[in-house]
Amino acid sequence: MTTVYLQIDKNVKISGTSFALKEIAKVSCSDKALETKLKLLKIPSSQINGPGRYVFSVMDLIEVIQREYPTVEVSNLGEADFVVTLEKKKQPSLVWQWTKTIFVCLLSFFGAAFSIMAFNNDVDITKLFGQMYQLFTGNTSNGFTVLEASYSIGLGFGIILFFNHFAAKKLTADPTPLEVEMRTYEDEIDRTLIEADNRNPGNNQ
Repeated sequence: MTTVYLQIDKNVKISGTSFALKEIAKVSCSDKALETKLKLLKIPSSQINGPGRYVFSVMDLIEVIQREYPTVEVSNLGEADFVVTLEKKKQPSLVWQWTKTIFVCLLSFFGAAFSIMAFNNDVDITKLFGQMYQLFTGNTSNGFTVLEASYSIGLGFGIILFFNHFAAKKLTADPTPLEVEMRTYEDEIDRTLIEADNRNPGNNQ
């Protein structure tokens, strides 16, 4: 008996309502001719009726494979339940993209500035710097000393180092905090969809 190995990620993207096994799973088999046929095997997708997220089970794939090749044994090395995402085709608009980019930049800039000012006001950083300046120099601070300058420069560099990103370049190969948060958010969405589908067996194929 020939064994076919499947590896499926928790969330896979497809380009249309009709898709083959190779689009949602990595397929490996000692029989390369059979492997090629399995990769091109069409997966029934009656539940996919438009852009969105749809929950599938590896059992759906095993059923399709064994219907076509009854003597094949399927071994799953990936997710038991997974989400298939069909995204809406977007018509790129340069003006709209620039508008969104500028809006996000302004929102991020003023939002960050407000947060920093609120924090500084909350801890009374101006009074603290004034006391420190007077303690070390014996003079009264005018609010524009080396402490304020170094704090402002250090804050900017600190933000760049924390977010591990400047312009179009990353400082290191590590994912940025924003990428980590987005991945966590996506994982939570996938887990919620799968759990909701498992609680309603009637929604399955």
